[in-house]
Amino acid sequence: MTTLLRSRYAVGLGFLAAAVVLFAVAPLVLSDFRLNLLGKYLCYAMVAVGIGLAWGRGGMLTLGQGVFFGIGAYLMAMHLKLADAGPGEAPDFMTLISSNGVPWWWEPFRSGAVTVVAILVLPALLATVLGLATFRRRVRGAYFAILSQALAAAFAILLVGNPATTGGSTGLNNFRGFFGFSLRDPANRLMLYFVAAGVLLAMLLVARQLMVSRYGELLVACRDSEERVRFLGYDPATVKTVAFAVAALMAGIGGALFVPIVGIISPNDVGVVPSIGLLIGVAIGGRTTLAGPALGAIAVAWAASSLSEQFPSGWTYVQGLMFMLVVAFLPGGIASLVTLRRRRRAGPPADDGPADRSVPEPAGGAQR
Repeated sequence: MTTLLRSRYAVGLGFLAAAVVLFAVAPLVLSDFRLNLLGKYLCYAMVAVGIGLAWGRGGMLTLGQGVFFGIGAYLMAMHLKLADAGPGEAPDFMTLISSNGVPWWWEPFRSGAVTVVAILVLPALLATVLGLATFRRRVRGAYFAILSQALAAAFAILLVGNPATTGGSTGLNNFRGFFGFSLRDPANRLMLYFVAAGVLLAMLLVARQLMVSRYGELLVACRDSEERVRFLGYDPATVKTVAFAVAALMAGIGGALFVPIVGIISPNDVGVVPSIGLLIGVAIGGRTTLAGPALGAIAVAWAASSLSEQFPSGWTYVQGLMFMLVVAFLPGGIASLVTLRRRRRAGPPADDGPADRSVPEPAGGAQR
């Protein structure tokens, strides 16, 4: 069996195992509360898959994915609040804060179709504009990271400063329905979990296809040496922008599913701190691998929920310590342990003996 076939066979088995765990094992062994928490973690994993593509493969340290996550989440929340209010009516929080009615830019999101299209288009469109504006000016490295982080901070401040339209620091919550299905029905909540699991597996398939394609090789080349890629006739700005837009699209979808699963969205979920938390999960899981970012994000989110209950003031320090340990001693993340184990099993490379470094004697013998 060739190496390529073995790789495809291993990937297929991995996806099959993930599907069995998510669709069969988890619903059987977890309570409704824990299963809903897992659905929340799967939404974070969707964002992590995009970060793995942009950062792990493209070298773009994206510290502001909370912006695209928040766009998808707030668009979905706006639709759910309008649907709960009924035709022509204003959401409950708007009637309590002001009497100006529904803003004009809210009105299109009464339509579910418009909302879905906006969730798929707006995050990717914003990422495309930002990507072209920065990458064509060759902004990269720490400067791009600071820029994306500032964008996340500005977005959170904007949400807090407009309570009449975004709910302010409280955010949007108390959703009753989701496209005609009651969110209070356990069967519908289980359906949402299955949707999140299916979407995550689909994103992993898309990421896998991008990584093994010619585009994936070009993206890695841009990460390692932009000047060589430019010398070969390719535009690194376009290549990196595509990856950045795909990552934004995944984050927007994750945010849109986060809202009905969790039941609330606020600036605390989309600012700088959650963006860095997602990045830490990707680093711990293994940013250059396929499943590492998703598994890392799920693990860090689970640890945050579990350990913060026992150590509410110390979890942040634990999270920072984990990140420093991984960066210092395991740069490839936990997923790299599999590669190291394979290398140890394979043993040292075969030694064919010392190379013959003698200079060959001329055909006619040595000349004296």
